[in-house]
Amino acid sequence: MAFSELRVISLIPGATETLAALGLIDTLVGRSHECDYPPVVKQRPICTQAKLDTSASSGQIHDDVTKLLQSALSIYQIDIAKLEELQPTHILTQAQCDVCAVTLSDVEQAVAQLTQSNPKVISLQPNLLADVWTDMQRVAEALGVDAEAAIANLQARVERCQQQAQSAPEHPTVACIEWTEPLMVAANWVPELVELAGGRDMLGVTGHSPRLEWQVLVEADPEIIIFMPCGFDLERTRQEALKLTHRPEWQNLQAARTGKVYFTDGNQYFNRPGPRLVDSLEILAEILHPDTCHFGYEGTGWSKSRQR
Repeated sequence: MAFSELRVISLIPGATETLAALGLIDTLVGRSHECDYPPVVKQRPICTQAKLDTSASSGQIHDDVTKLLQSALSIYQIDIAKLEELQPTHILTQAQCDVCAVTLSDVEQAVAQLTQSNPKVISLQPNLLADVWTDMQRVAEALGVDAEAAIANLQARVERCQQQAQSAPEHPTVACIEWTEPLMVAANWVPELVELAGGRDMLGVTGHSPRLEWQVLVEADPEIIIFMPCGFDLERTRQEALKLTHRPEWQNLQAARTGKVYFTDGNQYFNRPGPRLVDSLEILAEILHPDTCHFGYEGTGWSKSRQR
């Protein structure tokens, strides 16, 4: 298929950013309601919407998501009429998380109803950085371009960051929090990023984010706590995290006593498995090793708690 004939719809931000990294953003004709980077994609038609109020509290969002999933209902809705109108040749989606974006089965059901096009569905399922490179290669091959240079550039950034971070004199213990009510640990690729950034993740695991009991966090007592709630920007993360400072357990944590609590823009970085996981790595390196690692994200990608 000629480049000019490509009509791609991306239904997950990480895939949209993959298109950009591969120089394919001009092929994008539609996006999800969450795809907002690079900024030019905001001009593309929106093809999905959420069935819940994302401005609600963390606890309410969790309850709403749980009820939808227990009822075997999707959290997101695909605009089939918009898909029909856009006549895509390819649709990028994911099979990694039912909560993060539309599911593969949702997309397959929508595609089955189309009459004006028969798009190829490409489903991404990254769990580690290596999977991101693999997904980039798969997307590139499906769309007829070479991913080697883009991947090599990202891998070079990872290596430079790792070298700087590993040369730091200390490698602090870290807990990364992906949700605050209930408390949940950041998982999947986050423990790998922490290690690459010269830290020791105390609680993270590969796979979906598990619930975290407060007593487990107190007993682990990490030197640094980093908040990166899924879907929240920097200010929203700060607001949600500060609610936890009123809990009696909070005062027992050394990170709280020493002022080593940090907020990040999890929505733009840590929760998007795509090329900007490299940015996320650089953010972690800045937080963990402020004397040796400087990449320019402070104030936009992360900030420090002023609570002592």
